[in-house]
Amino acid sequence: MRSLLIRCSPGRLLTGLASFSTRHNKLVPQVAAAPHRCFQRHMMHYQTEERGHPNCTDYRIYFKTSEGNYISPFHDIPLFAHSEQDSDVPAKKRKESETELLFNMVVEAPRWSNAKMEIATKEPLNPIKQDTKKEKLRYVANIFPYKGYIWNYGALPQTWEDPNHTDKDTKCCGDDDPVDVCEIGTQVCFPGQVIQVKVLGILAMIDEGEMDWKVIAINAEDPEAKKLNSIDDVRRTRPGHLEATVDWLRKYKMPDGKPENKFGFNEQFQGKDFAVEVIKTAHDHWRALVQKQSDGGGLSCKNVSCCDSPFKCSAEEARDTVHSVRTSIFQGSFVFSFAAVDKWHYV
Repeated sequence: MRSLLIRCSPGRLLTGLASFSTRHNKLVPQVAAAPHRCFQRHMMHYQTEERGHPNCTDYRIYFKTSEGNYISPFHDIPLFAHSEQDSDVPAKKRKESETELLFNMVVEAPRWSNAKMEIATKEPLNPIKQDTKKEKLRYVANIFPYKGYIWNYGALPQTWEDPNHTDKDTKCCGDDDPVDVCEIGTQVCFPGQVIQVKVLGILAMIDEGEMDWKVIAINAEDPEAKKLNSIDDVRRTRPGHLEATVDWLRKYKMPDGKPENKFGFNEQFQGKDFAVEVIKTAHDHWRALVQKQSDGGGLSCKNVSCCDSPFKCSAEEARDTVHSVRTSIFQGSFVFSFAAVDKWHYV
């Protein structure tokens, strides 16, 4: 299958003005004078634009190029990372050796946070938003002894776990989302940050019968990155970390009355090579999705850079799309409860 041509070259995000303030380790929304706030983080190749209020149903994080054109983090940010440079001229690709192959990761939920932030796969241009159930915002529970997410959690762009594809090993179909990533570096990221990660391994989680791969990776800029090149390195240098990951993923939905999640391969992590093959397969499924060769159901495939895609639109159309959904989406209310989010759960 022919690869799609991507216009924007990726880059590591530069930390900008945060839109959250921290008080007693709790994320609280900033007061905005206007009905809908608009904060921007400026980066080398991308910007993020926040609208609405955190911990409210109206909150969205949109993505832009360095020129200010709206893009989709699902479809327009490349999967494979390239070396950095100062301009938007496409850079030479990194050497794809065992230690040099890097992927872009879109951070959805920072470590220690509770808000269940995710790429909105069914909304035009796929902003990051907080997930809801029955019109209520969703938060991951604190499962003793853990606090919120125990890694920086996010997704690999340009990947799709096809619900019509049955995995040959687990016999389960995909969960209809991009491939998830647990980034285990020492830094706490922010929602919407795009980082380059080294893949170390993968865990085959089965969520209510659906295949939900969890890639284990580390930020390539992390001080510990040079020491970690495999899942065995993680096991050797961070005793208990992988076991805690399985434990967290097994139990995190139980406070909502759901059963434990299951795992393939007897709960054993698979290595880097296996993980890369899973990612490449999910990338092929994504290509078929945006080329309209697979049925995406309710997924929004609007993009500005996939040249062979019938869903491709102009920068002006993308801008008009974002502007048109603001009035219908951004009417949320503050529905956050510290008491509920701070509660310990013993399961």
